Amino acid sequence: MLNRSRALASAAIIAVISSVGAPAWADTLQEAIALAYRTNPSLLAQRANQRALDETIVAARAGLRPTLSASVGADYTKVWSDAGDSESDGASASISVSQPLWTAGRVGHSISAAEANILAGREGLRDIEQTVLAAVIQAYADVIRDAEILRIRQANLGVLQRQLEESSARFEVGEITRTDVAQSEARLAQSEADLAQAQAQLSVSRAAYAAVVGQAPGNLEPMPVLPGVPTDFDAALDVALADNPSIRAAGWSLRAAEAEVAAARADYLPSASVSASYGGATDDIGRFSDLADNTTFRAGATLSVPLFTGGLTSSRVAQARERANAAQINVEGERRNTLQAVSSAYAQSISARSTLQAGRESVRAATVAAEGVRQEAQVGLRTTLDVLNQELELRSAEVTLASAQRNEYVAQAQLLAAMGRLEGLDLDPTLEVYDPAANYNRVRGRGALPWDGVLETLDRVAAPPVMPAVDAEDAPIDQQLKSEVIQTAPRR
Repeated sequence: MLNRSRALASAAIIAVISSVGAPAWADTLQEAIALAYRTNPSLLAQRANQRALDETIVAARAGLRPTLSASVGADYTKVWSDAGDSESDGASASISVSQPLWTAGRVGHSISAAEANILAGREGLRDIEQTVLAAVIQAYADVIRDAEILRIRQANLGVLQRQLEESSARFEVGEITRTDVAQSEARLAQSEADLAQAQAQLSVSRAAYAAVVGQAPGNLEPMPVLPGVPTDFDAALDVALADNPSIRAAGWSLRAAEAEVAAARADYLPSASVSASYGGATDDIGRFSDLADNTTFRAGATLSVPLFTGGLTSSRVAQARERANAAQINVEGERRNTLQAVSSAYAQSISARSTLQAGRESVRAATVAAEGVRQEAQVGLRTTLDVLNQELELRSAEVTLASAQRNEYVAQAQLLAAMGRLEGLDLDPTLEVYDPAANYNRVRGRGALPWDGVLETLDRVAAPPVMPAVDAEDAPIDQQLKSEVIQTAPRR
């Protein structure tokens, strides 16, 4: 891993040093997304965490199954007394099995909570995936923007070098003064500084690209149109409130918390189980083989009724209920965060588009103006400073345009992410996607026995029901906020 990290860093630096020449390979956004989808450490780690979370269903369902244990023991005793010393030894061996029949829903609700937590984890995986892909898009757009700015700075340097040469020649023949030459020299020096800064910024962007994608960028192709970018704010907000992974994860976490409340309340109720044991003992450890001649088989059923727990059960129920209330509040918090994210990204997209349209017109007008000022300067109608200032305006307009193109694209990606529509398949229908359900289906039946389904159904009989964490009329408190945000949202 260390060698790979060094290789990425070296490739990024070399790519910047030789940024004028095109690398030997070309990258598209789809290729960058596919590579990051397969290799990004944050995404891979979250998938591993989700596989670990899948194991909780195995642990929960284990409560339906019997426990089997075997024990072997040996003992030695020596007694000193006035009547004389004595010693004895013995051995024992046994095997026992215990099968729960009914736990008043403790096991059943624990299974429901585990399943809800796993589904919440899948939404968390969706969230990380979208975060990573948004970072890929931003890194891709940053490299394209900074490469364009570097090209602008290089072109500006060439123009100012020619301007200095022309000013020097005109000074030699007495057409202009030394001041005009000094102005050209000052602008050339500033252009060299701007070029160095552009090279450094491109180096930073290439390193960020390498970190998130997994390889240094080559000759990046133009940014493609992002699919599914909404043109209506109301529709975008409705989709986000339904599909945003953070909201969906909070909803599943609430279901898990409510199931845990029901499981805690089940501790007030009795439970039933059956057990059996078989074993033997001998009073002479040297005659261990005699165990078979002195064996006992015991079987029975147990009904356990809790009578007094010193407040422990009621405390656990209260604790679980407050956690469920917190989970309900978190659902509303995620809705509000989504409202903010959609509103912010949509407004930024509208603003960037307006800046982009203005930037194109600014570049067109500045290009015409720069050419006109240069021609007027040749016939003495404009000064050298006029030419330099117009060149500065042109380059500034070109830089602003490059930044606006990047800003609009990134804002669109952030809007799609807030809506929950920036997953791998959304961006590349041919992508071989990771399916978290496959691992869940593989591990869910681990250790299963034929009667698991019967016992789970029986365990839910007369179990405490799952109750909402808060009253239904108190839960959706975002409707007024939603309507207010829609009314104040920017329009295209």
